[in-house]
Amino acid sequence: MFSIVDIETTGQSAQNGKITEIAIYVHNGTQVVDSFVSLINPECHIPYFITKLTGIDNHMVADAPKFYQVAKKVVELTQGTTFVAHNASFDYRFVQQEYRRLGYEYKRKTMCTVKLSRKYLPGHSSYSLGKLCDDLQIRIDGRHRAGGDALATVKLFEIILNKHIHPAVNGQIIQPKLF
Repeated sequence: MFSIVDIETTGQSAQNGKITEIAIYVHNGTQVVDSFVSLINPECHIPYFITKLTGIDNHMVADAPKFYQVAKKVVELTQGTTFVAHNASFDYRFVQQEYRRLGYEYKRKTMCTVKLSRKYLPGHSSYSLGKLCDDLQIRIDGRHRAGGDALATVKLFEIILNKHIHPAVNGQIIQPKLF
């Protein structure tokens, strides 16, 4: 099982930044079986350059849940799954930091679609999500929004899986070890 995650944040540093939006698509290796998308009130000011990039402003998140209010849902959806994201270390560090602030440890196996794409889809001039999706004709509805980027990552992940799935005995699909 995989939880394909994308977040939007108040900045680049997990130490100083906060999550403003999260999207999780739980994937069983064949299809999405559950999902969760929510704005998050970061309890701090969202810088102008972030609003310009994501479209998420302070007014939009004023009545959104705070991270602690969605923390249980995030744990439940990602429990027993591999945390998958495009540039996974960025998203994973932010999620881990949000749990640290709450006094909890968050640990999941991770898988990065940037690394997988470089390995299994060689030859692209850029492995940024936007450029890779353009090359692969994956439409992103809501670029730089958690839901749109996470769904694009789902489609990218499925392309990688479909190119590297082997038929198995008794009609079951065996997924190769991706790393």
